[in-house]
Amino acid sequence: MKDKIKVLLVGNPNVGKSALFNALTGKYVTVSNYPGTTVEITEGSIVYKNKEINIIDTPGMYSMLPISEEERVARNLIFNGGADFIINVIDAKNIARMLPLTIQLIETGLNIIVVLNMMDEAERKGLNINVNILSEILGVPVIPAVSIKKIGIKQILETILNYKTGNKFSSPYDTEILDSINKISAMLKNNYPISKSTISLLLIQSDNDVYKKVLEQEGQDVIEEIEQIRRNLSSIFKTSIDYILAQKRQLICEEIAQKVTQEKKITEENRIVRFISGITIHPVFGYPILLLVLYYGLYKFVGEFGAGTLVDYIETEIFENILLPYVVNFIEKSISSDLIKELLIRDYGVITLGIKYAIAIIFPIVTTFFLFFSILEDSGYLPRLALLMDRFFKKIGLTGKAVIPLVLGLGCDTMATMVTRTLNTKKERIIATILLSLAIPCSAQLGVMLAVLSHSKALLFSWIFILIAIFILVGYLSGKIIKGEKNIFFVEIPPVRIPKLSNIFMKTYTRLIWYFKEVMPLFIYASLFIWLGRITKIFDLLIEVIAYPLKFIGLPHASAKIFLFGFFRRDYGAAGLYDLHKEGLFNNNELLIMAVMLTLFLPCIAQFIMTIKERGLKTGLKIAGFVLTFSIFIGYLLHIFLEVFNIRL
Repeated sequence: MKDKIKVLLVGNPNVGKSALFNALTGKYVTVSNYPGTTVEITEGSIVYKNKEINIIDTPGMYSMLPISEEERVARNLIFNGGADFIINVIDAKNIARMLPLTIQLIETGLNIIVVLNMMDEAERKGLNINVNILSEILGVPVIPAVSIKKIGIKQILETILNYKTGNKFSSPYDTEILDSINKISAMLKNNYPISKSTISLLLIQSDNDVYKKVLEQEGQDVIEEIEQIRRNLSSIFKTSIDYILAQKRQLICEEIAQKVTQEKKITEENRIVRFISGITIHPVFGYPILLLVLYYGLYKFVGEFGAGTLVDYIETEIFENILLPYVVNFIEKSISSDLIKELLIRDYGVITLGIKYAIAIIFPIVTTFFLFFSILEDSGYLPRLALLMDRFFKKIGLTGKAVIPLVLGLGCDTMATMVTRTLNTKKERIIATILLSLAIPCSAQLGVMLAVLSHSKALLFSWIFILIAIFILVGYLSGKIIKGEKNIFFVEIPPVRIPKLSNIFMKTYTRLIWYFKEVMPLFIYASLFIWLGRITKIFDLLIEVIAYPLKFIGLPHASAKIFLFGFFRRDYGAAGLYDLHKEGLFNNNELLIMAVMLTLFLPCIAQFIMTIKERGLKTGLKIAGFVLTFSIFIGYLLHIFLEVFNIRL
């Protein structure tokens, strides 16, 4: 046994891989992008009996044939990660749905350990699973576990150090397919990190990544022979080989599940859980529950407490009264250059704007939002919300999975843009990014906007109605215009459970590490841009450029500055609107136009940079150009509409 052992955690989404990872490694983790992608993987280590075990938590996957970037990353880690062991994490309540991936992992020839996670929930559901028989059938170790309670952890570690296999699992495929696998395997003369039978299966299914690899190592002649074998199979079965393979695996898995599972009497507790689970996805009652969750979670906790109470305290009491006076005084005495002082400590300096904004304002907002988000996640509500919204989102070119970054956008659009990387297709990622840039105000802007418009219910509800209408319209048109792959949505529905405090804090902690690594530097860059704009007088020119189209909408010259600074910090623009309204510069009609345009206007510079980072420079600039043009166009239409119908709010 090597002194350092590498282990991959692999499994479907929502099976408790992260909970198992936390139970195995504790809090000492590293989060990083998988090379060449924007998909993040989490790594951690544990020392057990003088052996260092390096554990990698992979993205969720359903099959060795990937349909999303996340699945491709997980599959590549299996293929090329050099793992000593693969721990296949399974939801014990849904063995029949989980085992098809297990079979594919066993076929790789790698050292597989199956962990039946959430055994306590399976028992509450009335399921009794014979672990020994399941292990005997699969020919690999099977360990029952409850990760959130650290049950089974010692047995997993002992199994890694004393790994033993049983009888070889028999392939469930038809004779013609097995013959084709054997023929292709015999053609492959080079060594591969996984079994040649798995390589052959993926070639039969026309996996492009594997095709390229085999072409590189074996040559064009071998590829042509493989193509002929595949054509022969297609002529025999008259249907998709992918479907045939999936069907065979599912049938054998259902047989296995019947052999190892006995269902006991359903308890009263389980009936209550089922009722709660059902009502959250009910097509009628699910939406009022969603509104309650958003009201108390987003508005009260994140909005009032996070963006209000915490921000006021940290910004005023800590930064304004304690830290900044000391830092400003020190720099004033230590540095003579006014240019450097302008960069560091003036109104828009790196310290007084960038760092202060990132820590005193955004940090408490995203912290409360991530706490709220982790509670939703750990309770099992997020997959239900995705399922509830899937039918509606399909109309706008998305799937229910997009609900996660879009809801996250109400906390911080910059972070939400980063999270769009989890969506399955490029088309979905672009549509979600457009909607985040255009029609979803972050909590900082939302709080100020509510304050600006709350004096008039007509104004407030007109603003909300217009934003919802634009969200639906732009989403629908984007789904029709943007070309791309057909959206596929799978979701495992975990049980409703009481969130575990340690899980909530661990998830929040990990996400805040993301924030400090990937988002906080963007606010510092924003300060640099503002500094350059001010010293080069480019800002004065930009204000004149912005003011030109605004005069056709009937808006005063002073409003141009609001839009410019709203680009650098969204709540600055909203706050500027609030100040000008208090001065009586706008009537209610103009205030509504300004509020709508400012919400639709270019996202803050941090989100803009993140969009370019995630979608690329060309796509990022196209999205920015569309959002800028569209916001002015909507402002003009709204101005004309109010004038033509002589509406006075």
